[in-house]
Amino acid sequence: MAGFNIVPLNELIAQFERLPGIGKKTAQRLAFNILEQPPERAEKFAEALVNARRKIRFCSVCQGLTDTEVCSVCADPTRDKSVICVVAEPKDIIAFERTREFGGTYHVLHGVISPMDNITPDDLRIKELMGRLASGEVTEIIMATNPTVEGEATASYISRLVKPMGIRVTRLAYGVPVGSDLEYADEFTLARALQGRNEI
Repeated sequence: MAGFNIVPLNELIAQFERLPGIGKKTAQRLAFNILEQPPERAEKFAEALVNARRKIRFCSVCQGLTDTEVCSVCADPTRDKSVICVVAEPKDIIAFERTREFGGTYHVLHGVISPMDNITPDDLRIKELMGRLASGEVTEIIMATNPTVEGEATASYISRLVKPMGIRVTRLAYGVPVGSDLEYADEFTLARALQGRNEI
């Protein structure tokens, strides 16, 4: 519309558009939805955003997300510390926790090896993983990166580093479709993949 220019609204739409998977129309719909809310609800939304960004950090053990020094999984004395499930992103932990099948701990790499995107092993949290293995407490690493070319390359790279330490390295079974993201897999598919994992 010619002449329709409300700067704060345009800025709000632009911020929503920056989110992954959000196009112009969805961004507009979200912005107008915020404007239709009572002021106190919009303020709570803004406060939640700011608080999340300020207070959430990486767990000093697994590199997952937490608002304390050590996340609730790593701090839980009932979790099996001898098994580490290695995932690419923090959101993957949520997918596994939904299955209620896994009783071990996690390690988040914050990405996968991708020469096309200039992501090398040095850009990932592999050094922190190797530091955790030095204690001798860990007996198995489950490589749970996505079944993509990059995910497979990352799993193979870490496997080559870990195997000489005498630690068993397994890979999720292919109940998870090749080329898909773990966050979209349902809990039953993930549970089957965990149970049928293979040694690599």
